This record gives sequence, C-alpha cells and structure tokens, in this order.
Amino acid sequence: MRVGIVYKILGLLGIVVSLWMLWPIFWAAIDGSDDLFPLLYSMVLGLAISGVFLLLGRGKKAGDMGPREAFAAVGLSWFFVSAIGGLPLWLHGTLPSYTDAFFEAASGFTTTGASVLIDIQSVPRGILFWRSLTHWLGGMGIIVLSLAILPMLGVGGMQLYKAEVPGPVPEKLTPRIQHTALLLWGVYVLLSALETGLLFLGGMNIFEALTHTFGTMATGGFSPLNASIGQYGNAYFDWVIILFMFLAGANFTLHFQILKGDISAWWRDEEFRFYASLVVGGVLSVAAFLLLSGNYDTFLDALRFGAFQVVSIITTTGYVTADYETWPFYVQVLLLVFMFIGGCAGSTGGGIKNVRILMLFKEIYAELMRLLHPKAVIYTRLNDQVVSREVVSSILVFFSIYIVVFTVGTIIMAGLGVDVLTAIASVAATLNNIGPGLGSVGPTDNYASIPMAGKWVLSVCMVMGRLELYEVLLLFVPATWRR
Repeated sequence: MRVGIVYKILGLLGIVVSLWMLWPIFWAAIDGSDDLFPLLYSMVLGLAISGVFLLLGRGKKAGDMGPREAFAAVGLSWFFVSAIGGLPLWLHGTLPSYTDAFFEAASGFTTTGASVLIDIQSVPRGILFWRSLTHWLGGMGIIVLSLAILPMLGVGGMQLYKAEVPGPVPEKLTPRIQHTALLLWGVYVLLSALETGLLFLGGMNIFEALTHTFGTMATGGFSPLNASIGQYGNAYFDWVIILFMFLAGANFTLHFQILKGDISAWWRDEEFRFYASLVVGGVLSVAAFLLLSGNYDTFLDALRFGAFQVVSIITTTGYVTADYETWPFYVQVLLLVFMFIGGCAGSTGGGIKNVRILMLFKEIYAELMRLLHPKAVIYTRLNDQVVSREVVSSILVFFSIYIVVFTVGTIIMAGLGVDVLTAIASVAATLNNIGPGLGSVGPTDNYASIPMAGKWVLSVCMVMGRLELYEVLLLFVPATWRR
C-alpha cells in the first residue's frame, strides 16, 4: 500500500468537489440570501483541506497505482467528499449538527435521497441547489467525473474506474479510460439538458427544473419542495420524470450506442429487456390493484400514479407523488421487492442490479439442468456470450455479503431503539440508495427521528450501497493497508 497515492487522489477529488460550490454561490449571490458566505467559507475550507492531502501525496504518480490504492482511494473518497459536502449545511445552520449535515451530503452524493430536512422550502436556494447538485455529481460518479477532467489520473484510471462503476463487469466504450469517462458524462449531460428543457417548457421555473433534473438523472430524489413532485399535481411533469427516471435506470453504455445510431442496442441487451419487462409488468399490475381497490377512480389515474412510483422505486430515485403506505398490501410488497432489485449495471441507479438478478436466475436454471444431465457441459450465457465461472462466483459471493450486511445493519438499527419495520426499511432504503422506505421513514416522513448513531450507520450503508459493498469492506481488511 502506497498511502501517498491515496492522499493525492483524495486531494484532487476534494478540489474538484469544492470548486463545484461556485454554482450554488452564484444562486446565493443572485438572491442576496444569508447562505452566500457559508457557501464561500465551505469552498475555501474544502480547498484548504484538499490542499493538505495533496501536499501529503506530493511526488506520487497515479501510474504507480495498484488495486490496493484504487480500492482505498475510491472507498475513502465518498466519505471524504461527503465530509466536505456537508460543510455548507452545517456552517449556514440549515441543519443543527454536523452529523445531520454529513448524513444529508452522503445521501446526496450517493444519490440516496434520504433527508433529515423537515421544512425544505424555508431553506435558501443556494443551499438547496448545492444539495441537489451533490446528486448530479455523484450520479455518474465522482471518480468518473475526475477521470474526465483530470488527465493526470488517466494512467492509473482504469483501476479507479473498475472500483467505482456499478456492475459485475464495468464496460469501456473506448481503449482510453479518460475518453470513456468523457463519453459517459457527455451522454449524462445531454439527457440532463433535455429533461431540464422539457420541464421548463412545461411551466417549471429554471431553478426547479434544474434541481429536479439533478434528482432524476442521478436517480437521487432530492426536491426543493416539501411534497416532492406530488406538490405540482401535474400529469405532464409526472410523465416527463417517469421517462427520464427509466432512462437513468438503464445502462448508459446502451444510450451511447443509441445516440451513435445503433437503434437496436436496447433490445439486444438481455439485462435491458429484463429491466423493461419488470417495469412494464410492475406498472400494469400496480395500476390494476390501485383501480380495483378503489384508490383511484380511473385507469389513467391509477396508471399515472402507479407508473411513477414503480419506476421511482426500481430505479432507486425515491421521488413520490402519493403516499404508497395507504395502497394495497400487495403493492407495498412489490415496491419493497423492487427496492432490492434496483437499476441496471452501468446506470445511476442503486440496488443489487438487474444483471445480477438475471444471472442468478440463469445460474439456478443451469444448475437444475446439470442435475438432470450430469455428463452435459452446461454454461451460463448472457447476450449470447459464455459468462466465466469467476464472474458467476463473484455474483453469488456478492449476494452472500449483501445478505450479511443487510442483516447486521438491521440488527444494529434495532439495537439503537428503532422499531423493527423502520429498522428493516431504513437499512433497505439506504443500502439500495432509494431514500424513502416504510414505517417512520416512509414517503411522507424523513430520517430526522433516527438516533445520531443510527445516522452514521445509515451513512455507511449509503456509501456501501453506492460502491457495491466491496470497496468499503476492504477498508477494514488489514491486508489492504499492509506495506
């Protein structure tokens, strides 16, 4: 382990994140609100702390980076940027404690959307813009953003890219990792601009259009409104956001291929077909149950509200337009299942990922066939390609670790005095980067009532969920730090 390289990476990432505070400073300056100086102080403090880390790592080169340094840098970077990102909320007094500020920032960067803010609309626009911007920065990835704009990371960048990008096998669009990062961010920016334009044309002001786009494309869910998207009661906004939540939950590599003119890229991909089938089936069944149970009078209303919540949950966005805790029990259970499935590999969505669920089903079927035909050589395939036993094994190990982490997190939360339903739902909602859960963290509640120790536990769950467990767990393995 060459710790100096880790210091250097953390310093560079901290500088990148701190400089992005210029945008909320712009909003605060326009409004002349009292959050201007707290934002300025936070940016300066963030740059100073990052500068110290750069000095500690001076003379080190990214090209000397190995797997240990990459895993450590990625795992620590999300806690580091959350520590910097929470400064404006704490220094301004938006939140009473640094614990709450760190929780809110970690929720933003990991695109979880779990909040401890009660009266959101009383908060100045500069702070709210920063809060939503953390979503957008974390959605495609802090490391991927830094790879795109910092050439000095390009040499050892593949190690960082593999450690951060979600999915069992991260994909490269081009041989050069910096070019891949630029292309992914290009698609991300293009879709974000398109959604912002559609929301603005529909009647949202530019501030709300931008902040809701940040929450949608990052599948985060922070809104500058107390009642989230439901406060508008606008079918046009609902359907626009449904469309872009669905796109954000799909693999961005496929979007790039579509933009290049390969219009069949979506339908050739097995994971996308599986994801689309789950969404369509879930929407239709939820709409039918909502109509039959009398929650809505017309099928169009049931379809609209059902589609919004299904897509919001399976993509782990967490926006709400209705209190789904009042819906039929079947619907609540289905939404709970979708919380765990999440989006696709290579998307901004959280959760276990559709490709892992699909591979699990395929491996179960293959194992049954091996029992029936002991002498046959049966492979597991995805997109007509044989999946190596190493990848299959890693997916099965991931499920095992996931169950252990979820169980331990739930036990800890229950031990802190949280009721059982809330303990289960809060860990599920943060580990899968969703935000709203059930119980006292349901769609009409927030995380303000969670004990202080519980907020730190859930903050770790959020980072673990965003980095798919391994990078955070490796921080606690002595061999990672051995020289």
